[in-house]
Amino acid sequence: MTTFKHINIDETQVLLAQSKAVIVDIRDAASFNLSHIEGATLISNENVQDFIREADLDEKLIVYCYHGNSSQGAAQFFTEQGFDEVYSMDGGFEAWRQQYPTSEAG
Repeated sequence: MTTFKHINIDETQVLLAQSKAVIVDIRDAASFNLSHIEGATLISNENVQDFIREADLDEKLIVYCYHGNSSQGAAQFFTEQGFDEVYSMDGGFEAWRQQYPTSEAG
C-alpha cells in the first residue's frame, strides 16, 4: 500500500520557493484566516471533494495542521485518493511560523 512521506519545514520551503508543490492547510478556518503559509489552500470537509476533483494528482502535495499530527491522517487520505506524492509537514504551522513568514487571509 502506498503511504505518505514526512517532510520538514526547510524542505517544504524549498519546494514551495521552486513552485514544485501544492500546499494545503487542514486547520480550522479562523486559524487559517488569522495566518497561514503563503499559497496554502484551506481544506475542510466541505471542499475536500472539490479539491480532489480539480487537483493534478501528479503534483507533490504537502499537508499541514497545527503541530504535524492531524496532517498525517489527512496525508494518508490524499494518498488513498490517488495522489502520487503526498507529504505531511513535521512540526506543522507552529514550527513553520517560528522560522518563515506567513500570510494573512484577506
